[in-house]
Amino acid sequence: MKTKLFAISIVLVLAGCASGPFGKKVNEPFQGSAYESNNRFFRGTGKGESSSDNIARGKADIEAKSVLGSQVNVTMKQVADNYQGQTENERGADVAEKFQSLSREVVNTDLADLSKIGEKKYYDQKQNKYTVFIAYEIKKNAMFRYMKKQAKTDQTINERQQDLIQKILDEELKKTGEN
Repeated sequence: MKTKLFAISIVLVLAGCASGPFGKKVNEPFQGSAYESNNRFFRGTGKGESSSDNIARGKADIEAKSVLGSQVNVTMKQVADNYQGQTENERGADVAEKFQSLSREVVNTDLADLSKIGEKKYYDQKQNKYTVFIAYEIKKNAMFRYMKKQAKTDQTINERQQDLIQKILDEELKKTGEN
């Protein structure tokens, strides 16, 4: 009986140490639903590695902001495409293009209300390198309100387009549930 228990425990230990067909699973910081975008937040994480902690942090920062920027761009493109599909006229295409242009401009210049929700730094003495993880979030309602303000000041948008863009953004604000 003892030899059976010993054999079973050895098998369990060896099975626990096995890494599987893809290698050993790595658990990095800022993973899971708390760090994923949802109906209220755009979220992005980044990882940077370097022998210099400042450079590692900069790489992580850029990656996290790039993830956020691409999420905002994709969301705005979908919103504009949906609008254009609903209106099915040439003016709809003009408004959709102005809307997408506005969102690209906002993302390229400033991500409104960007908040850092976490940063962790690790140092590997063997390899003499730092690894930094950063997580950011933006409240969607703050981003949409910022875009509304930017649209009002954009001289290239005529009054009719302005009204339609404001309507599109109001609909997106309703989806966040935080009016």
